Amino acid sequence: MPQLVAKLITLHRGFVGLAESCLGKVSCIPAKTSTSGLHFVSPYAFAAMQKVDVVRLAALSDPELRLLLPCLVRMALCAPADQSNAWAQDKKLILRLLSGVEAVNSIVALLSVDFHALEQDARKEQQLRHKAGGSNSESILVSQLQHGLTLEFEHSDPLRRLRLALSELLAIMNKVADSSGEFFLKSSELFESPVYLEEVADVLCILQAELPSLLPIVDVAEALLHVRNGDWFLCLLVANVPDSFNEVCRGLIKNGERQDEESVGGRRRTEALRQLCQMNPSQALNIRAMVVQECHLPGLGVALTLDYKPDSADEAVSPLVSYVSGLLLGTNGKVRTWFGMFIRNGQQRKRESSSVLWQMRRQLLLELVAILPRSRGTHVPSGSDPESCPGYSGLREEHVVKASALLRLYCALMGIAGLRPTDEEAEQLLQLMTSRPPATPAGVRFVSLSFCKLLAFPTLVSTPEQEQLMVIWLTWMIKEEEYFESAAGVSASFGEMLLLVAMYFHSNQLGAIIELVCSTLGMKIAIKPSSLNKMKTIFTHEIFTEQVVTAHAVRVAVTNSLSANIAGFLPIHCIYQLLKSRAFTKHKVSIKDWIFRQLCETTTPLHTQLLPLIDVYINSILTPASKANPEATNQPITEQEILNVFQGHAGVGLSVTLAYSITTQLLILYYILSYEEALLGNTKTLALMQKKPKSYSAALMDQIPIKHLIRQAQGLQQELGGLHSALLRLLATNYPHLCMVEGWICEEEVTGTLPLLRRMLLPSCSCRYTQAQLHAAFQNVVLSGPALMRMLEPLTLLSAADLIPYAEALTANMGLLLQPGVARRLLQTVSKLWMVLNTVMPRRLWVMTVNALQPSAKLLRQHCYTQNDLLVDPLIVLRCDPRVFRCPPLMDITLHMLNGYLLASKAYLNAHLKETAEFDRQTQTISNLGLTGQPDTPEVTREELKNALLAAQDSAAVQILLEVCLPSSQEEQLLGGDGEGLVKSGQSREWQIEGGLLSDLREVQCLICCLLHQMFIADPNIAKLVHFQGYPQALLPLTVAGIPSMHICLDFIPELLAQPQQEKQIFAIQLLSHLCTQYALPKSLSVARLAISVMGTLLTVLTRPRRFVFFMPTLPCLVPFCRAFPPLYDDVVSLLVQVGQVCAADVATKSRDIDPFIGRLKESLGSDMGLSKMSLPKRSAEELGAADPDVQLCYCIEAAFMDIVETCIQGF
Repeated sequence: MPQLVAKLITLHRGFVGLAESCLGKVSCIPAKTSTSGLHFVSPYAFAAMQKVDVVRLAALSDPELRLLLPCLVRMALCAPADQSNAWAQDKKLILRLLSGVEAVNSIVALLSVDFHALEQDARKEQQLRHKAGGSNSESILVSQLQHGLTLEFEHSDPLRRLRLALSELLAIMNKVADSSGEFFLKSSELFESPVYLEEVADVLCILQAELPSLLPIVDVAEALLHVRNGDWFLCLLVANVPDSFNEVCRGLIKNGERQDEESVGGRRRTEALRQLCQMNPSQALNIRAMVVQECHLPGLGVALTLDYKPDSADEAVSPLVSYVSGLLLGTNGKVRTWFGMFIRNGQQRKRESSSVLWQMRRQLLLELVAILPRSRGTHVPSGSDPESCPGYSGLREEHVVKASALLRLYCALMGIAGLRPTDEEAEQLLQLMTSRPPATPAGVRFVSLSFCKLLAFPTLVSTPEQEQLMVIWLTWMIKEEEYFESAAGVSASFGEMLLLVAMYFHSNQLGAIIELVCSTLGMKIAIKPSSLNKMKTIFTHEIFTEQVVTAHAVRVAVTNSLSANIAGFLPIHCIYQLLKSRAFTKHKVSIKDWIFRQLCETTTPLHTQLLPLIDVYINSILTPASKANPEATNQPITEQEILNVFQGHAGVGLSVTLAYSITTQLLILYYILSYEEALLGNTKTLALMQKKPKSYSAALMDQIPIKHLIRQAQGLQQELGGLHSALLRLLATNYPHLCMVEGWICEEEVTGTLPLLRRMLLPSCSCRYTQAQLHAAFQNVVLSGPALMRMLEPLTLLSAADLIPYAEALTANMGLLLQPGVARRLLQTVSKLWMVLNTVMPRRLWVMTVNALQPSAKLLRQHCYTQNDLLVDPLIVLRCDPRVFRCPPLMDITLHMLNGYLLASKAYLNAHLKETAEFDRQTQTISNLGLTGQPDTPEVTREELKNALLAAQDSAAVQILLEVCLPSSQEEQLLGGDGEGLVKSGQSREWQIEGGLLSDLREVQCLICCLLHQMFIADPNIAKLVHFQGYPQALLPLTVAGIPSMHICLDFIPELLAQPQQEKQIFAIQLLSHLCTQYALPKSLSVARLAISVMGTLLTVLTRPRRFVFFMPTLPCLVPFCRAFPPLYDDVVSLLVQVGQVCAADVATKSRDIDPFIGRLKESLGSDMGLSKMSLPKRSAEELGAADPDVQLCYCIEAAFMDIVETCIQGF
């Protein structure tokens, strides 16, 4: 050991000159001194230790360097892992620093001890104490002490000093482990004697460094909290092991209390951590984040914030305001509850200067006072002008943001954490809230927050002088609102909020005021409605009467470019509440112009208040404010104003430039549709008041491009919010023909991905042809077909909107396409263009098309149908040129229009019934007063008549379409007279005209069957009605095979069989025979059994003429029964035998000689001929017609029997 000391002295003498040349003149950094006189490690020294900055270490004073000797001595003596020349030079400088310090020798002596043996003894002592239950009666490390612990430490050698300190430290650590979280303060001479504190600290640092497994630094730090001067020892320990700073702090925070100011242990822990962070201020914010993460030691977080001094001062918001606001207004409810409990518990104790809570409140109050315009009282001299009062100075612009943050923080402290402000705090807060900021956006925000804080905490106004000050300030708000809005350049000013609160107070909607306050402040505060009574009286009696509110609201300017991007409370909120409370109608103030201007000043994204505003406005138009005054309603928007909005669209003109945005047009469309729906829904109420508001004319609706607007809205769904879905709902109710499924599918084919790619990839599609050229090319369509095709091809690349100018030329000349010899490609191209136009202007397009396809006679008379004509009588669509029925592309268009007008007619009649029912009934009731024998017509009769008319329309359309499926006389002649083959499918013989099955008739039949299938699925009653009416038997193969929904007929065939009309019974059996062949289902089998039973029953009751009429067409139907269901063979054969016996008996009574078919059947069965070679004799029609009816029936029975037998043989 003497050699080591001599070596240090030699190094000291040799490197003095080198050190002086390297260090130069560096001033010493004084160590930090606590109130107890102990020197703590300075941030400068700790940073030097962290970075092992030898130059900065050499600049430390001797007292500061003394605290770091344990680490420096170990650093100098231990073999380094870094073998670089730079570290060798640094190590020499460290040795130079140590050479002049006397305490180094004692530390070197401590390091010369055998720590392995010391650790073994320490572990044995721990085991002994564990067995003894923590008793200190025996100790292996320390024998029985002759003197006090301090004297023993003074006179002991280094090893015994280590043993004494280790024994004392282990005892404290064991007691901490057994304390179950209860804090205690251990009295220990060793840690309390001021003379030996530095030597004890050296021993403690050496022990922890050499025995880290026995003495984990986190456990040692926890134990040091239970002794006096523990924070000083802890700082020295961490300073000598700087890498353990975060570990120690995290351990202390995890083991800390949830509320640190509630106990002595919590306060000591907070103070220790605070000292650690003062030693290493760069980590203070990280330690504060750990506090929030663990929800422990809230006072420490506040204390660290109070101690934090940022490098660059932020003039806007202080660190304390930011930190506390983040805790109380953040999204973490656990943190908010934890810190709120800290505020509530801190208020229960007496005011102490050492309390962190009161330090925080004092700091916040100082910041509040610092930004006040100037100190002023709340007393206003009576009769003086508030503007001239010397106490009313403006808030400085650079302080407005900080003032707003302080207001929100105090709102959170009072509303969430339950802070009860002192009189001084309340006085200063009221002064700040009634300050007058500059006209900036931040100033507008500050006034809004101040106003809401007054509403949330009216107890801040407790004296008459304060109440008078508040009224003056509110009056100033009303007066300066317009100036603030114009000067600040914001749309949402505090004037709208004042107006809205006044309306809520008038309508006693205190809950709405509370929601408004909470949303403005950005926090949920529990506000009692009863606390608003004083403010309600002030508003309703002194500031805003209801008449003043309505008059002021109308004069408020609309919000320019209103959208969801504009936050805050706007004029629209105020108008909405006034409309809802019926204030405008009550005071006879017209609001129509304001609403129309606001709807015209809208853009995307759609503001959420617009749709509720329109709904409540419509309600105020139709429903009076009171029954006593039915005329007290608002005026609707005029038709001319609506037309002006749509000026430039396809429905009004062909101009491309739009005067109004798409948002305005969609909102006006929503208004019209909602108005018409509400008008129909309130018919009964309006009839009772003898009031009939005017609905918008059909001419107006015809000029609005509804479908085009819906397409536009579909592409803007995210920006329009719920407007698109609301429009679809209204369309489905009022305009179902614009919401057809096939229409949406066709639109997808027109506007989908493939058409878009086609337009993008093909060359530029600028059309070079005018409408006149297109019209001229149609005049000689047969000869100029290729030229016309070249003109139409570029049109297929145009978008629907660009194609609108050519709609007139395309539809007006569609009749010319019916001439023979027109190319199929030309027809398909025109049909495709028509479908594209149908996506943007369906109603106008349909009217033009129906008029263009009229028969030539009507065209010569220039008879044109209107939209209303087609709604009243949709069958006008089928009164077209007969050649359309054999032109599949045009027939497809015709069927599309027919389906649409049938749906439109239903909606039209429903609306007409609702519109006229109640008024007609009221009129009839008034006219029948005093008269007898004139009962009111029941309402159900009108409904039944309407349903009967709709059913007649649908069934007539179906019958006409089925008739179209029949071949004409010319087509029958081309087939050789057998026209039945034109409608039969699955037969051995097919109609072959112009390409076999792919003929115009067959294509038309397929199109018609598709439409009938849709109609039957939409309303099965139509199928039932049509089949009860009946249609040609020749169409049954086509309808059963071509209409997939024909299986529903199995439900009503039993009812059809039960009808008294014989023709309906025959039609039912014929229909059933085809259904059994097409749908061999169990249900079909049961209905077939019923039909056979009915035929057997009718055999016994029908007269001879009627029997012939019934069985001649129905006996052939037995063959399909047997073919579909072989189990019916027995029943069918039995029926045939019965019919044959009856006919044979009738024939036998006559004088004519006839060989009954039964006898010949027996001969055939008994002959040598096989059953497979049986054949019927061929009989001509003349022969059968001249025969006796019973004879014809016998032949029919024979043919049916032989077909059944042949079917049976083929089955085997």
